Amino acid sequence: MALYTPEYQPTGEEIAVINTSKGPIRVQLAGNDAPIHVGNFVELAQKGFYDGLKFHRYVPGFVIQGGCPNTRDLTPEQVIKEGSRRGCGMGNPGYSIKEEFTTNPNNSHEDGALAMARSMDPNSAGSQFYLCLGPQHNLDSGYTVFGQTIEGKDVIGQLRAGDVIESVVIENAAE
Repeated sequence: MALYTPEYQPTGEEIAVINTSKGPIRVQLAGNDAPIHVGNFVELAQKGFYDGLKFHRYVPGFVIQGGCPNTRDLTPEQVIKEGSRRGCGMGNPGYSIKEEFTTNPNNSHEDGALAMARSMDPNSAGSQFYLCLGPQHNLDSGYTVFGQTIEGKDVIGQLRAGDVIESVVIENAAE
């Protein structure tokens, strides 16, 4: 799959508001540390790509993961009961982006960190993201962190597979 380079150039001021069925989460995006990941996330959010997707993976004390387009037409119950059989966790936006965990000087999986999921290929991230449920420093050398939660850690703690990403709104986005 070809690597995509986003057109959006982050300023470092962007904040993502991830509106979920359990409430909003505000994340300071790390545009200066992971410009490809932030640019990609901003573009997808502005296109409405994430609207209506479900979180499909919940591992207590580890991560809550969403952003797979294969969850769009499934009910929350279908995601919970038959997610892997329905391809939850296998979808992407039709491209992938270059990893930035080797170049991000602040690539630290702290509690509430926002990072991109990927397959075995380091350059296979596309749209799926996860939020850390506690520090996960074992992931620092293999997955790109591109934001840190500034409000809503309590909401993250309530999220489970099947919960809905109602929208992702980017504040302070450059025109």
